[in-house]
Amino acid sequence: MRRVYLDNNATTPVLPEILQAMHPYFGEHFGNASSIHHHGQETRAAVEHARESVAQLVGCRSSEIVFTSGGTEGDNLAISGLVRAGDHIITSTIEHHAVLNTCKHLESSGVEVTYVPVDGRSLIDPDDVRRALRSTTRLITIMMANNETGVLQPVEEIGKIAAEADVYFHTDAVQAAGKVPINVSRIACDLLSISGHKMHAPQGVGALYVRKGTLLQPLFHGGRHERSRRAGTEKCPRHSGPRQSR
Repeated sequence: MRRVYLDNNATTPVLPEILQAMHPYFGEHFGNASSIHHHGQETRAAVEHARESVAQLVGCRSSEIVFTSGGTEGDNLAISGLVRAGDHIITSTIEHHAVLNTCKHLESSGVEVTYVPVDGRSLIDPDDVRRALRSTTRLITIMMANNETGVLQPVEEIGKIAAEADVYFHTDAVQAAGKVPINVSRIACDLLSISGHKMHAPQGVGALYVRKGTLLQPLFHGGRHERSRRAGTEKCPRHSGPRQSR
């Protein structure tokens, strides 16, 4: 029996050119990107090359990209890194569990959460988001494309609402990246999560766009990696794919 794989929304196979680009960093170019000697700086250059590529994908500065282990960590860092007890979050009932369960966890810590519903087309009404705003609202987090239905949400309209209210806006773009054009300025988001394994990169690597000036409390404590936003030695092989075009 010949099997055909049709579940690329769950995960994608790694492309041969990605494997080829990664291969040298498992052996010949093994340096720690935080080391100041030649081996380390050679690796650092590869990591920064990859950071520039991701920045091109979403339309931001390379310094605004934080490498993560995937969409789940990106969502957690974006939400838990901003919100504290007494704050209010607006999200939707159709978010990925990485967002929903983070919000539920924060509710147990004194954070208030409003879960906006969707209509019969599985769309969020931006006016529902506007009506949910409070004086204590700290963050709006609405996904760009749903992982079950594929419906694209009106994130640009929601971004305008967030900007007018001076509220942070995060969008989970894991299922959108690589399928539809993304520009963080047009969306007017402060944070945006993507995951490599949805775009033919390895599992276990992702990125979080963090708009310049957005201060996040890190989830991990250690060295000053990723501009003190995500501690841990950079996994160079996973960040060394070929440059992507927009």
